Order: sequence, then C-alpha cells, then structure tokens
Amino acid sequence: MASTANIQLGARPARRGRKTTRPMPATEVALPDFIRLGRAICGDLDQAASREWWLSNGLGGYAAGTVATALTRRYHGLLIAPVQPPLGRSLLFAKADATVHDGARRWPLFTNRWAGGAVEPRGHEQIEWFRMDGTMPVWRFAIDDLRIEARIWMEQGANTTYVAWRLDPETMIEPRPLTLSVALTVNGRDHHGESAPWAFDPAVTANRDRLVIADGDRFALSLVAVGGEVQARRQWIENFDLAVERERGLNDRDHHLCVGEAVLALEPGRWVGIVASTSNDPDPDLNRALARRRGHDAAVLNRVGALAKAMPDWIRQLVLAADSFVFARPLPSMADGQSVIAGYPWFGDWGRDTMIALVGLTLVTGRDETARRILETFARFVDRGMLPNLFPGAGDAPDYNTVDAALWYFEAWRAYVAATGDEAALARAFPVLEDMISWHRTGTRYGIRSDPADGLLFAGEPGIQLTWMDAKLGDWVVTPRIGKPVEINALWFNALKIMEQFAQRLGLDSARYRLMADAVAQAFERFVKPDRSGLFDVIDGPAGADGSVRPNQIFAVSLPHSPLAPDDQAAVVAECARSLLASYGLRSLALDNPDYRAHYLGDVWQRDGSYHQGPVWAWLLGHYALAEYRVTGNAVAAQARLEPIRDHLTDAGLGTVSEIFDGAPPHRPRGCPSQAWSVACVLEAWWRLERAKSGATTY
Repeated sequence: MASTANIQLGARPARRGRKTTRPMPATEVALPDFIRLGRAICGDLDQAASREWWLSNGLGGYAAGTVATALTRRYHGLLIAPVQPPLGRSLLFAKADATVHDGARRWPLFTNRWAGGAVEPRGHEQIEWFRMDGTMPVWRFAIDDLRIEARIWMEQGANTTYVAWRLDPETMIEPRPLTLSVALTVNGRDHHGESAPWAFDPAVTANRDRLVIADGDRFALSLVAVGGEVQARRQWIENFDLAVERERGLNDRDHHLCVGEAVLALEPGRWVGIVASTSNDPDPDLNRALARRRGHDAAVLNRVGALAKAMPDWIRQLVLAADSFVFARPLPSMADGQSVIAGYPWFGDWGRDTMIALVGLTLVTGRDETARRILETFARFVDRGMLPNLFPGAGDAPDYNTVDAALWYFEAWRAYVAATGDEAALARAFPVLEDMISWHRTGTRYGIRSDPADGLLFAGEPGIQLTWMDAKLGDWVVTPRIGKPVEINALWFNALKIMEQFAQRLGLDSARYRLMADAVAQAFERFVKPDRSGLFDVIDGPAGADGSVRPNQIFAVSLPHSPLAPDDQAAVVAECARSLLASYGLRSLALDNPDYRAHYLGDVWQRDGSYHQGPVWAWLLGHYALAEYRVTGNAVAAQARLEPIRDHLTDAGLGTVSEIFDGAPPHRPRGCPSQAWSVACVLEAWWRLERAKSGATTY
C-alpha cells in the first residue's frame, strides 16, 4: 500500500489573496564567522590555492579567486559580467595585484603561478589569516610591524566589484609614509573561452583617478582608484598557469592585458582601493559600499525569521550561499522575472536544477515572493506539458530534453502553496498544471507518455538523455535509462497526488487524479526486486529490468507522497545506506558494479563518462536524510547525516557546497565548486528535520 501521509507538511491556513511575504523579525541575526584559515593553510600554496571564494551580484555576474590570490581556473576574476544579458558572461576585470612600498622595500600581496611551474611573487606567504565575513573574503597580511586587511565584495544588483585595503593603525610601531601600487589587468573574453594575446585590443582612456576600458559596443569598464591616482599602460601578461583546467583536461594557460597601475596612499585606518564597474558612475565611497554589502547579508539572514536563531553557524552560511544563486531574468511579459543559476562558474539556469533547488533557496530562506516569481517565470515556458531543461539565452530557443523538470515543478508548487497558503497563485497556475498532466498521459516529446497498461510513465528515445543522469558525449548517451525509470515514476505518483490535493483545495473534481495515482501505486510494485532488497533502477527498458544499485530509488521514499509500503521504504533506505552512502551524499553507482568509477578525473570524455558512474552527489544527501527519517522516525539522527557538510565548507568553495565528490575516500570535491541544488537540498532537509524535532510535521 502506498504511503502518502507520514511526513506531510503542516500547511498554514489558506489565504485567498496575494500576500505571501513573511514578516521580518525584530532582531538581527549575526553573520556567520566560522570560516577561518591560519598561516599553516594560507602559507601553503597548494592548500591556499585549492580553497576558493565565490561572490555574486544577483544579475548572473560573479567574482571568484583563491585564498592564495593565484589564478587556477579560466573562470577566476574580479568581475565576470553578463555583457549580453541574461547570461552572456565575459571576464572583464581579471586581477588587482597590490604591492606595499615601505621606503626602499617592496612587499607583494599577491601570488602568481606561471607556465613551467615558477611561482613569483609569493605574496601568500605574508597572509596571517583568511576568513569569510558573511559572503566577503577577507585577508590579513603581516609584514614586520604592518598588518594590512584586504577585502573583496560585489554590489548587489550591479556589475560592480570593490577591492579594498586598510592599514591597521594599532600595529604600526613607527609611523612612516606607505604606498600601495596596484597592477590592473583586464580581459574581454567569454568566461568559458581562452585568451589570445593582442586579440583583445580595447580603447583605454585615463583621467587622473580612473581608467575606462571600452571594447566597441560590447562593454565599457570603469576602474576607479579610491585614495590615489592611476596611470595607463598597455602590456600583455602571458602564461598564467591554470592548474584546475589542466586537471580537467583543458587548456591550462591564460593571458591578461595590464591596462594601468594605481598608486594609493596607505594611511592607518583608512580604506583605499579599486572600484570596477560597467556603470559610468559607480559609488567610490568604500565605507558606504561595504556597509551596503554587510547590510545585504544581514537582511538575507533576517528574512529567515525566528528559525535563524536556531540555525548553527554552518546552516546560516548556507543561507547566505543560497542567495547567490537567485538572479534576475526579466521577460517581455514579466519584468520582475527571476530564475536560478544552477552552479558557479559554468552553469546557467536549468529547469530541473531550479525546481529541485527552489524550496531550499527560497522557502527555507523566507523568500516566498521569489519562489512565486520563479514558478511563474517558468510557467511562461511550458510547452507540450514540459519545462525547458536548458533555459534560453537571449534570442535562443528553449531546449526541452528533460522528463523530470516538469515533475519537479509540481513538487515545487506543492511546497510553495503549503508554505504560503497562496491559493490565488495556485488558481492561476492550476490550468497549466492540469495541461501538463494531460500531455504526460497522452504523450509528448521523446516518447514520454503514461503507459495505458499500467499507468506508469515511459520515457526515452535512442540518442537522447532525459533524466538527471544526463551525460552525453557526441552520440554517446552514457546512462540512457530508456523505459520506466524509478525516480520518474516516483515523481509521477507524487505529482498526481499533488494534483488531487490541489483540486480538492480549489473545490474542483479530484477523482480522476486519485484514480490515476492509485493505478500508479499498484503498478509501482513492479519496481520492487524479487528479494525485496530495493528497487530496480529502470523497468521495461530495451534490455528488460535494470537491477543496478543507483540512488534514484531514494525518491520513492523521500518525496512527500510515496507509492511504497513501509517495509519496502525501509528496504530502499537500507540498500542505499549499504551500497551508496558516503559522508557528503550518495554515490551514483554501487562500488561492486563493473561500471563503477572511483574518481572523477581526466579529459572531457573521461570525466563525463564517469559523471554518473560512481561520484558522490551532494544534493542526494538531503533526500537520503529525509528518507531515513521517514523510516526510522529519528529526526536527530537523520539531521546528523548532514553535518559533514560543515567541514566541507572550509575545504573547497568556501561557504558553499560542491557539485560532486570522488566515490572513493577521501571523497575529494570535484565538478562545479558552488552548486545550487547541493546547497538547497541540504538546507531543505535541515529545515524539515528541525521542524520534526520540535514536533511539527516535516512536509
């Protein structure tokens, strides 16, 4: 018998109007301050260069670098901006390399690694400590009696980055004049692309405290020196060594154009720095800009409400990380449209990732209105019952090669309505949802249809990747999964039960959805293996039933509506724990499978060929924890499954969660260093389990 009620959300009273914003708390929540690294890590180039900071601006732009200040990726830079909105992003401002001048002595505050292995200069050796102040990376450099703080932050809602330095007045024993020279390097390439020296030839205009770098009609970048002057120059700096790109089997060299040098007076207690912006007139007041950034971070935490005070430091850090993925995607018919960056640095907004991440990124963080905007933005792209997999760029057509994005859309709507009681939005969306079910019943693209024989959802055609296990190289679909995949049918059952409840809530006929769901629940028994040790991954495929032990079965337990009886739910959790569970998530394939790959390394073919054949996926950790709670009823133990993520927040992308990890210990982080659904699903699970600990219903 299907289980549909044991972790249902305690919905708020229904509201017929539009108001869905939760009230702001009266007191502020402290910014997390636990990500701190000392000399042992900062002074070790390999360790400092493997830890990255990531910033975003709410427009799809970002900045990124390493604790060591050395570049290791083609995506590292101080301003990567969407010069062709919404996501035509280019690297504009690459580095601001600062050197302290103390009389005749010079001290670099930056590090560069060059082709051939040379490291010069070695400014990381002067770092006394590094920490994250909310979302901001902060360095403290120690040089004799001098202590210099450096910070980087982005302006929310603007393509503007601030790089600032301040001399600590308390540590300077002998007052003396100090200056800071800052070499300014720029570029104009696509952030995925490669640089060719002299191919980028912008016009550079100098005017005392600023440079304007213009690349025809593409962009104009202003570099403003705060606390000094800037002189123009033109020199290509070649052969930066990109170690991470080499590890990924890609070109490991980059080149940037130095367009000038700023000379700043380094006075005790006073911020000086560089403002880089695509705006003609960015705010040069560093104190005011810094206050705005800290105020934004504080507002993100305050929006969570009273629960924020119960959040441990690492969960509050994830709340800040969640904010980085939401960005503006205006549409002709919806000027305030919003969407989700699936991951930094190379992802755009994807339908599947957005719907999976929506609860953790918005509803957990008190952004009900953002959740509605995202849902309604995507509603405008529903076609033949499907959501786009890859959201279109400017002038591009949507790509609909996904079977699960549409099914996760129902779950996202369910969570939104349960959290807000917004029946007005539900009433507007219901015809769209109803039409989506109809298309899935009768058939849509790529063979997606409900099998009239058993009601289960079939999907797939040769050469097409439709599920989240979607790696494809040329004509090779690594895990095609044609037939009836287990998680697709768990989502299908969940969607039908949601529609039954939505229809009841709106006073409409719900019987047909109930009957469809009952048929799917009965047929879902076919996924149970004969020894009842877990579920088949795919049934009715070209080769029959696929008994590979994969994590997709976990959704038949973790989703609000389960088609499984309690004993079968327990068997699924036990199988996943026995064969797939690791500290940071679930492996994508059991270790004893001959196709298992322990490490995600090599060139594009090697990496994509192993993408779903063993790596641990962090987004699955939250679903495992929820499934374990459903089976055991022990919310404390289930929530403890999430705690290893706290340590990870200081290991790779600082304060955020990686996409995947090696299947083999020590489970090194791989793939995208800052992934939306990794952050969101951990947040969502922690939130639901915290509610369960206090006696509230989980869903």
